[in-house]
Amino acid sequence: MTTPDPKSQISKRERIIREMADDLDEELEMELDDARLDELLDETGTLSPTVDRRLYFRELLRLQGELIKLQDWVQSERKKVVVLFEGRDAAGKGGVIKRITQRLNPRICRVAALPAPNERERTQWYFQRYVAHLPAGGEIVLFDRSWYNRAGVERVMGFCSEDEYQEFFKSVPEFERMLIRSGIILVKYWFSITDDEQQFRFTMRIKDPLKQWKLSPMDVESRSRWEAYTKAKETMLEHTHLPDSPWWIVDAVDKKRARLNCIAHLLTQIPYQEVVRAPVTLPPRVRNPDYQRGPVPPEMYVPAKY
Repeated sequence: MTTPDPKSQISKRERIIREMADDLDEELEMELDDARLDELLDETGTLSPTVDRRLYFRELLRLQGELIKLQDWVQSERKKVVVLFEGRDAAGKGGVIKRITQRLNPRICRVAALPAPNERERTQWYFQRYVAHLPAGGEIVLFDRSWYNRAGVERVMGFCSEDEYQEFFKSVPEFERMLIRSGIILVKYWFSITDDEQQFRFTMRIKDPLKQWKLSPMDVESRSRWEAYTKAKETMLEHTHLPDSPWWIVDAVDKKRARLNCIAHLLTQIPYQEVVRAPVTLPPRVRNPDYQRGPVPPEMYVPAKY
């Protein structure tokens, strides 16, 4: 029996550590991006204390581990899950969606973020273009804004008539009951921020060239219509907070707490169980003595700039 070479053992351990660290880099990059934005306005003294970084990362990784179990259960049981994320512009919907999908299989968990309807879609049944994105068995769909556009931006900006608006409130309860009867698990979140917080986040986007693309003319217009959006939200919740498809309000002023709270709550809304996986054994590497790898021309390689 041969004794393992200590150097090779250390090398293997370092490789494992590097691989694990590399897997965490995406979240670290997003976190550094948040911190960079905060520093831009740090001079104003408007920053409020947030959740401890170590606690945030520890809890986020733990919750993402549970999301993987949820994904496995959804796939194994052929369940259909729909999660709606609504809220004002810059409320943090995209941030929590990124953290949910970050470690999941995009073939199982996907995001539906529909653009404004085209001319043809405006003549369709209102819910028709959303139906096309609903999940099949074994899928999770996260709607980054949803059919509730009619109760929000379309109402406030005058993109729908009064009759269309009132018809929406008559139709949406039955539409959602149909989805639930079909076997879809439906969860609805409203991300709530204050007037001051939205002003702060919009200012950040104006100042930061990496975020300016997020600030659309519609977002800018929404600032002057804060109260109109508030009234539209209150009417929407009054008509569509239903026993079988209730709204859940996420306090989203603190982005880190909002992400953790939303993911933790989502996990409680679905009765998933851990799926036992069969152990994986890699087959032996087959080597053909007659095979010789052909040369690769140097000009085909990407230049090693870094």
